[in-house]
Amino acid sequence: MLNLFKSKPLLKDLIPDHHIDIHSHLLPGIDDGARTFEDTLRLTRALQSFGISQFITTPHIIQHVWDNTHEHILAKKTTTVLALEKNNVIVPLKAAAEYLMDDQFVRLFQSSDLLTLKDKYVLVEMSYINAPIQLYSILFDLQVAGYIPVLAHPERYLFYHNNFNEYLKLKRAGCLFQLNLLSVVGYYGAAITKTATELLQKGMYTYVGSDVHHDNHIAAFEQKVRLKDLKPLEEAIANNEFFKLE
Repeated sequence: MLNLFKSKPLLKDLIPDHHIDIHSHLLPGIDDGARTFEDTLRLTRALQSFGISQFITTPHIIQHVWDNTHEHILAKKTTTVLALEKNNVIVPLKAAAEYLMDDQFVRLFQSSDLLTLKDKYVLVEMSYINAPIQLYSILFDLQVAGYIPVLAHPERYLFYHNNFNEYLKLKRAGCLFQLNLLSVVGYYGAAITKTATELLQKGMYTYVGSDVHHDNHIAAFEQKVRLKDLKPLEEAIANNEFFKLE
């Protein structure tokens, strides 16, 4: 009976010590995340205060929007780590990428190595407007090339909300799901929180990510989690240990 009246925890309080964040936009001036190094420094320190000790940051690669090359991302990562160290922030930080699944992405993984989260695990996303026409062909070819797709924030693709079977189809096609942590506090709206809750209850998430871009995202970690059952979320959070940087 007492559990009915138990206060729901703040999101930040569910982040364990030494957590590995696998999705963020901390590199400055490279996409719609941190604009300046001062932003990077502030965001990194804030995430550290929640218990995050290792970062795999994932700038967007979107044709004609964020035309980031692997070389540019890695160079930016190197200068950012040096600047953080000069400010007494010593953290393991790896650069991967968040790839929009489009024709350019196919050409990229067929001709060169991708920037992965770990081994062959690659973070992918779709447009928020609609899924790519050749989605399942892309996923098939990606796996033939040896990669394991980790789909970023599936709960945010509104075009799937009224057809849950599409999520099941994605799982059967080999996608692992990554939950945006802010989805469970209502940051993106009630419909997205509802879908995230259902996906959690069905055990469909494997990993989580902060997807931090700016200060408003940091502030949302101070909000209460809108879940009745925390266990699936806690399990997905714990799974991020797989990406521990050596």
